[in-house]
Amino acid sequence: MKLNFDNHFEKLPQDFFKKCLPTNLKDQKIVAYSEEVCQLVDFDSKTLLSKKFLSTISGKNPDKNFSYLAQNYAGHQFGHFVNQLGDGRALLLAQIKNQKNESWDLVLKGCGLTPYSRPYVQNADGKSVLRSAIREFLASESLHHLGIPTSRALCLIASDDIAQREKIEPAAQIIRVAPSHIRFGTFEYFFYRKENAQLKILTDYAIKNYFPQAKNYGDFLRAVVESTATMISKWQAYGFCHGVMNTDNMSIHGITFDFGPFGFLDEYNPQHICNHSDQMGRYSFANQPMIALWNLNAFAITLSSLITMEEIKEILGEYEKIFLAEYHHLMAAKLGFSSADEDVKKLIYETLELLEKEKIDYTNFFRNLLVTPSHDGVHLKKWQEKYQKLQSSKNFSSQLIKKSNPKFILRNHLLETAIKKAESADFSEIKKLQKIMQKPFDQQKQNELYAALPPAWAKDLEISCSS
Repeated sequence: MKLNFDNHFEKLPQDFFKKCLPTNLKDQKIVAYSEEVCQLVDFDSKTLLSKKFLSTISGKNPDKNFSYLAQNYAGHQFGHFVNQLGDGRALLLAQIKNQKNESWDLVLKGCGLTPYSRPYVQNADGKSVLRSAIREFLASESLHHLGIPTSRALCLIASDDIAQREKIEPAAQIIRVAPSHIRFGTFEYFFYRKENAQLKILTDYAIKNYFPQAKNYGDFLRAVVESTATMISKWQAYGFCHGVMNTDNMSIHGITFDFGPFGFLDEYNPQHICNHSDQMGRYSFANQPMIALWNLNAFAITLSSLITMEEIKEILGEYEKIFLAEYHHLMAAKLGFSSADEDVKKLIYETLELLEKEKIDYTNFFRNLLVTPSHDGVHLKKWQEKYQKLQSSKNFSSQLIKKSNPKFILRNHLLETAIKKAESADFSEIKKLQKIMQKPFDQQKQNELYAALPPAWAKDLEISCSS
């Protein structure tokens, strides 16, 4: 196996993980992969597509260079603390160091039962269904090319196996790539058990391997706060809804992590809930910045034996400033302005009010700012007059609009079409969407239909945590 292995997580104490082998799925086959991610881990795509690789990651023929371990963690789920979670259907296959000296985790999602699988969950089998594997594979690549920090996907693995959810579905897997899979919930696991020695081991490990620039524990927390605030600002600017912002789904690297019932906004509705299991709207689009800060508070508390509460409060107090500065910068750029002074900030929020009031598609509105408006609606006409006035008095660039507003986003109806075809063993739509989403800001005139508004049937789509 032509990989540069550097499995340092398995050198941590035994209560950080449990080793186990994957459960082999029937007739596994790689049906899509990312050449970019292959290059990221210095891996030849020909080797990836070989029978030997599938045999190794499936557990048929284990490789001594691989770790095969499930990581331990806890977490706040919908605001309620659960003291034991852990990888119930994922295994850290290996840690790879590339030629740039970057460390990357290879994680198999949909591996089968692990020691952390939850027996109390109905149909807990450690599997992933094809629809959720497709969604994560495409979403992680789509977000990356939009410039949103995210885990990546090496490949999508289909099978002839099945999994029982609300109905019987095809089982599948993905190999996720990320700097690490350490979560806020990893720290919570040891903190709530009052295992300060283990907590310090974890923190020192994270700093040594991933935050070498941190001179102390306060620097480490500050780096996590900053990267999380930056990520959330990008979610809000591009209209992305995560859906399940539990602390066990929050990465210390400030990357979009653990895709489930995610979605992009169609018509602008700040109260939009993309997860139909989220009946109280805790993780609505508008709530995401606040929930991220809530999660950062939960994470910061775990470091209270290493950092004073005064310093923790000071560092958490920087979140809003970082978030708003980046968000205003991104939104100003979407409107064509290189900076966000008070006039531009005011226009940003007036624009959002207009979109909400008129129920206008979020992505297409910004993308079409350079198209001559039809002035249908008194509110739109007044907004347009103000916008044009600001253009003449500010540093305005039409090229900035083109660079800052994608034409193509991964709307749920596009995913649904790809999933339906894949369930009939036609994986062509997955590859087509992957290619389109690699250049979301380009015109791609041959793919105009993929930038169109959702069809009427898409309004009835419901996405849940069941995957």
